[in-house]
Amino acid sequence: MKKKRLETLFRQHYGDMFRLAITLLHDEAESKDVVHDIFARLIDEQSDIREKTARNYLLTSVRNRCLNIIRNHKIQERAARLYLLDLDATEMQTDLLTEELNALRKGIRSLEPPICRDIIMEHFTDGKTFEAIARKHGVSETTIYKHLRHAMQQLRTHLNTL
Repeated sequence: MKKKRLETLFRQHYGDMFRLAITLLHDEAESKDVVHDIFARLIDEQSDIREKTARNYLLTSVRNRCLNIIRNHKIQERAARLYLLDLDATEMQTDLLTEELNALRKGIRSLEPPICRDIIMEHFTDGKTFEAIARKHGVSETTIYKHLRHAMQQLRTHLNTL
């Protein structure tokens, strides 16, 4: 499109295009950007617009560009809300997990007899086998299993009362 023709279109239609953009977007800077982007695209495309359809073409371009911007804003807002909801859920899960771990620790500290506490810690925290724990305490593996079963029952009872 010739430079002179483009200048004429700009002078004739800029006001209407800007008013439409500001009506749709409610943002002066973004509205100016929309109108300028449309004219920049016309320069790059080197296409010619008919005199009779120029106004309709330009206003339709503004409307379409504004609707795209509005749609993108809505998508960004929805993604931000989902992200915040995900963060809230993660924080809630972390809080619940922390409470459960604290309750479990308290339950382990209250295990009786003390050998049950030692066995459960050695088996689940240190990862020792029944055989290694039995050797350390000088008892059979069956005894270790029974103490562990007794400790687990005490922990279930403790956690169920919370």
